[in-house]
Amino acid sequence: MLPPVQRRAFLSTPIAALCAASMGAAKVKPAGKGRPIAVSSANGLETVKLAMDLVKKGHDPLDAAIAGVALVEADPNDHTVGLGGIPNEDGVVELDAAVMHGPTHGGGSVASLRNIKHPAAVARLVMKRTDHCLLVGEGALRFARAHGFPEENLLTEEARKIWLYWKETSSRNDDRIPPPADELDPEVRKFFGPDYVREYGTIHCSVLDTHGDLGCTTTTSGLYYKIPGRVGDSPILGAGLYLNNDVGTAGSTGRGEANLLNLSSFLAVEEMRRSGDKPLKDVLIECCKRIVATNRDKRLQDAKGRPNFNVNFYAIRKNGDFAGAALFAGPKMAVHDGDSARLVDCVPLFDEELKEI
Repeated sequence: MLPPVQRRAFLSTPIAALCAASMGAAKVKPAGKGRPIAVSSANGLETVKLAMDLVKKGHDPLDAAIAGVALVEADPNDHTVGLGGIPNEDGVVELDAAVMHGPTHGGGSVASLRNIKHPAAVARLVMKRTDHCLLVGEGALRFARAHGFPEENLLTEEARKIWLYWKETSSRNDDRIPPPADELDPEVRKFFGPDYVREYGTIHCSVLDTHGDLGCTTTTSGLYYKIPGRVGDSPILGAGLYLNNDVGTAGSTGRGEANLLNLSSFLAVEEMRRSGDKPLKDVLIECCKRIVATNRDKRLQDAKGRPNFNVNFYAIRKNGDFAGAALFAGPKMAVHDGDSARLVDCVPLFDEELKEI
């Protein structure tokens, strides 16, 4: 396993300038007097630390969020985001990302993007340098290249071995023969072992800056071994993320198709707007209930008729309130309240943890 990308090391590299400053980031302005907040998925503890460092120095909230998730995009050990992501069924890593910017109510996204490590930064340029919201596939790659993003092979050796073992063991005939268990790479054996617990996932980051402005981004490599070209909720405005600068911001991770079918992040922000002073955690639980109510496919239900998947929400209100919620117990949210960064539990709709089937 390669060493994880650390915040200080990242800031000293040219990629930091690529993501946090030169590639479409706004000019730094004096910090305001408001209390900043940054929230992220459980794999975003370093993300919220970096985002908070930047907003305290007067960086735009979206730019802070993008720089924060770039740490995870560059981490080869996170197999669901950026470099090192598990590839599609053909062995190719395809990335999706979206951004939204509170002061301008702008948004941009990319989907099925190959060979570019930082899709969130590309999504920002889609927002700023085009009259469009979404670029996909080869068009997204050409756009990224035109703006100076370097191409690289995103398939690490570890991810390639994981994909190959999956392909060998999923074969419906005898064309492919997997190696004996005692000859497996230790990381592959761990990944497919009965005690393996996935530590990472799609990452979202929302930021409230010292001026009361919001920004958010979601970035992912999507489902393991997905059908080439499959796009989930992460790059879809309203599904994987949404914000209204007068109300709040929300992002969602988990089963992307459930978020697409319910436009869950838009629903969360709209419920914030309509509900007045209703506690934010209760707003997010209502979104969880909506997913349960519309999940009518028997394939996606457990024995009790509940979803057999999880969905997580992360949100900040304009007034600085923050909360996380999930269908089932277990998920956590990274938060920085201006004083310290920590992991907090997402409030569950169902008190028990999701049972894998």
